[in-house]
Amino acid sequence: MSKLGELLVQAKLISKEQLQEAISVQNEHGGRLGYTLIKLGYCKEDEITQFLSQQYGVPAINLNAFQIEGDIIKLIPADVAQKYQVLPISRQGATLTLAMTDPSNVFAMDDIKFMTGYNIEPVVTSEIALRDSINKYYGSTTALELKKVMDDIETEEVEDAGLEVIEEAEDLDINTLESSSEEAPVVKLVNIVLTDAVRKGASDIHIEPYEKEFRVRYRIDGILHEQMTPPMRMRDAIISRVKIMSKLDISEKRLPQDGRIKLKMNLDGRRKELDYRVSVLPTLFGEKIVMRLLDSDKLMLDMTKLGFERESLDKFTRAINRPWGMVLVTGPTGSGKTNTLYSAIQQLNKPTTNIMTAEDPVEFNMAGINQVQMKEQIGLNFAAALRSFLRQDPNIILVGEIRDFETAEIAIKASLTGHLVLSTLHTNDAPSTINRLMNMGIEPFLVATSVHLICAQRLVRRVCKDCKAPVSLPAKALLDIGFTEEESANATIYEGNGCPTCNQTGCKGRVGLYEVMEMSDALRELVLTGANAVELREQSIEEGMISLRRSGLMKIMEGVTNIEEVVKETVL
Repeated sequence: MSKLGELLVQAKLISKEQLQEAISVQNEHGGRLGYTLIKLGYCKEDEITQFLSQQYGVPAINLNAFQIEGDIIKLIPADVAQKYQVLPISRQGATLTLAMTDPSNVFAMDDIKFMTGYNIEPVVTSEIALRDSINKYYGSTTALELKKVMDDIETEEVEDAGLEVIEEAEDLDINTLESSSEEAPVVKLVNIVLTDAVRKGASDIHIEPYEKEFRVRYRIDGILHEQMTPPMRMRDAIISRVKIMSKLDISEKRLPQDGRIKLKMNLDGRRKELDYRVSVLPTLFGEKIVMRLLDSDKLMLDMTKLGFERESLDKFTRAINRPWGMVLVTGPTGSGKTNTLYSAIQQLNKPTTNIMTAEDPVEFNMAGINQVQMKEQIGLNFAAALRSFLRQDPNIILVGEIRDFETAEIAIKASLTGHLVLSTLHTNDAPSTINRLMNMGIEPFLVATSVHLICAQRLVRRVCKDCKAPVSLPAKALLDIGFTEEESANATIYEGNGCPTCNQTGCKGRVGLYEVMEMSDALRELVLTGANAVELREQSIEEGMISLRRSGLMKIMEGVTNIEEVVKETVL
């Protein structure tokens, strides 16, 4: 049952029967519970807003009374505002005020804090007002400029300044777009982009239109590199070609679209099957396309090669081989969490085991594993999938991400009723994951008994094997980043000089840094007494936990990575 619904029932704003009816309407038609209750006439919009304001101790605001500056809106992209149903309102110093319909959504606030670099101050607003404001500010890329021009016209400030039209917007019909996208040069260029990205080991392809430039970039080992700038006249044809291959609507240029391309290609004399996840987003000068390469050959399923230290891998293997309990993998987006979890379930995948996964999206198809794709628009979210899984006689459940109290609660109950639950969370390190679960509303005794292991991870670039060479650094510099005196005196530090193998970057490939916190009796006692992340960290290190920074330092001494990468991704 929804947390908001339960709170409204307790506050006697709605009855249990009304809540049940609203939940069935929500399951049938989708949408959020608050909006459904308002639509059914069981609650008023301002009643829910005021209730949430009192419940979470945050101010309530009327968004319709605000005129938000364009610079503030630009701090959060449209897709993020839509995904989390939030809107930036103002900025003061290092604090960004964020209008939300659900001020308990810690995940959304943390994600936006990571993305913007600002501390987040939530305020609560009504769902309908927020949706209207998102449409107002993000619905059209020129909404703010248009309003300014209209204001100028009304005040008669617009004068003929001898302006000249630089370029008229072409009104291309679908047939023209289709025929131009099938022309030989366009087809050839798109094919080159798709195959070249695979050859260079890219994880993403960015096709980006700007006012006077059209560029293609590849993300290789986590860093974006510009590859080519096709002529501007080919922009529409190239974008349409990719959209046709992804089975998307080429006539729709105002809304974001998501699709998939599956290809078979001959690559260096070898037949290869590739999968691209395609995202199309309307920008100021045309549609930007990002394609994520899902190459099953690159999926590293051998846990011994991921980068785990021996003792960390032993702890992780011990935890995933338990018959019940919860194992959590944490870290920011793009830190390799999915790869670690896939490696774990591949190791557990036996004919005698029923493994079920709820993913958003399903990145790789794995034989013998029941994978379910989330569809938020029809009500199939992680919580709904988890409930169904429990009726499917599972041994092991993988939940793509614990985003809210409801999912966390069901996952913990599943782990306590004889199932092994694997999942991910967005936290900075292993100890702070405990506090995150409790902040979501999970009781300390449930966290202490259900969680068996937490693994925090980051990805750092490997020093290129073909051009690496030792460099000399002062001992103080090594001491400052965490080396002991003995290590700083004896360590050999390597850097890549740059060569054709690594495209002159000095780095080739990536390796994981891992911080594995196994829940001991002492740690469980600390959780039950309400210890903070610092106390949990101290106890874990005392028990032999290798921190993320320490994992990085060990890889520097082994000549696997360099100081810059470790300092960038970890803290002391």
